[in-house]
Amino acid sequence: MSAEQDAMAEEGEAGCGLRQWEVLALSEADIDFKGGWLNVNQQIRFVGKTIVFALPKGDKVRSVSLSPRTAVALRAHLKSFPPTEVTLPWAVEGGKPRTLRLLFVDAKGKAYNRSVFNAGDWKRALVHAGVIPPRVSGSKYFAAAPDDGMHALRHTYASAQLEGRISIKALLLFLGHSDAGFTLRTYTHLMPGSEGCSRAATDDVLLGGAHQDQGTEHVPSAAMCPESALAA
Repeated sequence: MSAEQDAMAEEGEAGCGLRQWEVLALSEADIDFKGGWLNVNQQIRFVGKTIVFALPKGDKVRSVSLSPRTAVALRAHLKSFPPTEVTLPWAVEGGKPRTLRLLFVDAKGKAYNRSVFNAGDWKRALVHAGVIPPRVSGSKYFAAAPDDGMHALRHTYASAQLEGRISIKALLLFLGHSDAGFTLRTYTHLMPGSEGCSRAATDDVLLGGAHQDQGTEHVPSAAMCPESALAA
């Protein structure tokens, strides 16, 4: 995978919040440019020593809102790196073969082994970004980076969504969580403070009322506070 492909793989987690196995199993057919959605229909995983396509974690497919910026990056990636047909068993060793046109494959045109990806291409991307130093001459391994795995980009996505005041319910669906409590425990520290929400709500009422009394244009309502969204 080239530096450009690495960057696009990062878009999958940072731009859409996908899990790494879901990014590496992303196919051309999963992208709905017209509707503005990315459909998470499968992941790659190991069954014993056999790599297979399977349903996403929890056996639940989902759709994630596709931002314009991410859509542009995906179109550019597809133009530079045409999808590659990969055939793998479905769900179990010896399962019915399924062929998908994957966006990300290894140098041999095969589905990625996550461990190989993390130790090689991902570490090279971290070096390129200046996160870790270049590999020492003669060394087989890059520097350790336990806090800089690809999964950190999924957290980046979640924090950006909360900063944009998306509701916990929507974030739960986009991330593919089955338990709202888990989502809250993981990301509540990233939610905007309730004090700020309170101030914004008060100003919205006061300014809106004042503008209406004067017969001028009504001030648009502020976005819903995430804390309030929990009760919705």
